[in-house]
Amino acid sequence: MSYIIRAIEQLFIKKYNTYKSVAVTGARQVGKTRMSKELFPNVKRINLKNPNLLSAAIDDPQGFIEGFDRPLFIDEVQECPQLLGSVKDVLDNIDSFGNYVFSGSQKWSLMEGLSDSLSGMVGIIELAGLSLREIFGVKFNERFIPTESYIKNREKELKSYKNIWKIIHRGFYPELYEHQEKNWEDFYQDYVRTYIERDVYKITKVRDYQTFYKFMVAVAARTGQILDYTNIANDVGVSADTVKLWIGILQKTDIVYLLQPYCNSHLNRAIKSPKIFFRDTGLASFLTSWLTPETLEKGAIAGHMFETFVVNEIIKSFINVGKDYSKYIYYYKGKDKEKKKTFDEYGNESVEYEENEIDLIIEENGVLYPIEIKKKTNAKATDASAFDVLDKDIDKKRGTGAIICLGEERLKLRENLYSLPIRYI
Repeated sequence: MSYIIRAIEQLFIKKYNTYKSVAVTGARQVGKTRMSKELFPNVKRINLKNPNLLSAAIDDPQGFIEGFDRPLFIDEVQECPQLLGSVKDVLDNIDSFGNYVFSGSQKWSLMEGLSDSLSGMVGIIELAGLSLREIFGVKFNERFIPTESYIKNREKELKSYKNIWKIIHRGFYPELYEHQEKNWEDFYQDYVRTYIERDVYKITKVRDYQTFYKFMVAVAARTGQILDYTNIANDVGVSADTVKLWIGILQKTDIVYLLQPYCNSHLNRAIKSPKIFFRDTGLASFLTSWLTPETLEKGAIAGHMFETFVVNEIIKSFINVGKDYSKYIYYYKGKDKEKKKTFDEYGNESVEYEENEIDLIIEENGVLYPIEIKKKTNAKATDASAFDVLDKDIDKKRGTGAIICLGEERLKLRENLYSLPIRYI
């Protein structure tokens, strides 16, 4: 079985050597356990999915922890949150680093337990699915931001990505690349069943497998779109409150990500609802029954799926350098751009606004970098016409913009605007 080197490995090692403990979060099957085995092969490992170990940990957390030498890897530690209190008692009395490594596939539950018990004593990293850089062995590891310096650095190690729709369709779980013979449909069918029967049931005791599956299908069909709880509820046949609760479950388990809107006092006509993105395009393709790369590429949600893929790749570039992407990345949709003014017979002014959308805005150091995502090869400057609305934000400067597309060459479309192939991410 061929292990794919993960971009976040050096950050993981650094935190292991500078914190008393480390926690690795991320969705089921993204490779948390495999990566830690590769990096720390001699560390003792226990998994609290084992019912005997879990029972012993619940019955006597202090005795359980004291019964193992350090360093110790504890997988699915959120199954026994009280164990972290016993770990704290140990760490309070020692000064050494790298004593415990924790992992869990319910990020929010794990994070809550860690912040309550081990504040200041645990370094946290998030592991996402494979990135294009990792799949193709690209060592470049900077977060994507379309500045002149980033583009210059990125061009030192560019590779041509062939069959991109095959990759989008296959998805980004390591097992599908470490085992190329793995059947795509079988993998995702098993993944969804295990996820609903174990993770979802553990959080909410949902027993209606078919209804929750139908809900996941409805959400997958809306990836890359503005979140509308009522619309999903009508499709699934449950209440909007139930949909809101279930969306929270998908967030907690890293199945979806809610991209927040960019808005401030100068952009007062912006839509305030988030956009929802599946974290893996292969899983979204499976749920929506696009069973081949060819049908997906030509299908009704191809544009949204391509946007989902690009947004995820940009998010991964932040994750893999330890940056909290939620503090940097937004989208914009609204009617803040003036279309025309008219005056009635009494001289009263009336302003008509046109709806504009910017797929992504990366904000850093008071500069806004707008990004458009297009499923085509020939991007044009007019594709970025919505970027002008950011000039209304007098508190921030508009930086270099980019149109990410399926073209092969980087093009400068005008001052501060580039057309970038996806290999530049």
